[in-house]
Amino acid sequence: MADFIEGKRPVIEALRTEVPCKRVLLADNVKRDPLIEDVLRKAKKRNVPVETVPRARLEKLSERGSHQGVMAETKPFNYVNVTTIVETANAQATENGGSALVVILDHITDAGNLGAIARSAESVGAAGIVIPNKRAAHVTAATYKSSAGAISHINVTQVANLSQTIERLKKEGFWVCAASEHAQEVAWKSNLKGKIALVMGSEGEGVSSLVLENCDFAVKLPQMGKVSSLNVAQASTVFMYEWLRQQQ
Repeated sequence: MADFIEGKRPVIEALRTEVPCKRVLLADNVKRDPLIEDVLRKAKKRNVPVETVPRARLEKLSERGSHQGVMAETKPFNYVNVTTIVETANAQATENGGSALVVILDHITDAGNLGAIARSAESVGAAGIVIPNKRAAHVTAATYKSSAGAISHINVTQVANLSQTIERLKKEGFWVCAASEHAQEVAWKSNLKGKIALVMGSEGEGVSSLVLENCDFAVKLPQMGKVSSLNVAQASTVFMYEWLRQQQ
């Protein structure tokens, strides 16, 4: 199923940040205001076709009813295979004194969270992100938005079995670290140097027991407030920057 971006400003932002767009759909009765004119200019600059269609078609395609007479259809995301991420990580480790990071997401379901995590992962120089190919968020227009375009600059792979991928990373010299509020050690006191595969759990359940069993160790974040845990995207950012801090 195609993914669509709805609304004047979201479409402008998508075109500005070079979200891969297949086409722009424009309602036949839309008013040519400055925002619509900006959409047309940016679409032309990006060589994105613009199709004029009946407004009823946009109403049918719209999920939120917020299209404002314009929608953009995105192209499918270009996923890589696991080998590409492993090779990228090994090359980084060779260049960076043995340090590399791979982020594994255990059935995160929110595409916005995926994008926010991708933004932080790209920022710290992670080699790639591993996600399941079923029952998990995939890269959508929402991911591009929440990642501020970073998702276009980091490797993402979909796999059928996370445990098998973890075993492969172990054979490649990675230490696999699970983020869990039930862990005994806090991240600051754990050794996150070198080649690390960081496993982050789903929004509601955390890291599954099966995946957790395959990890080498688990860490948590210290907490002094009353809220039991951070959002997974926030927590991922903290763990990734702690990994980066320890490398330096």
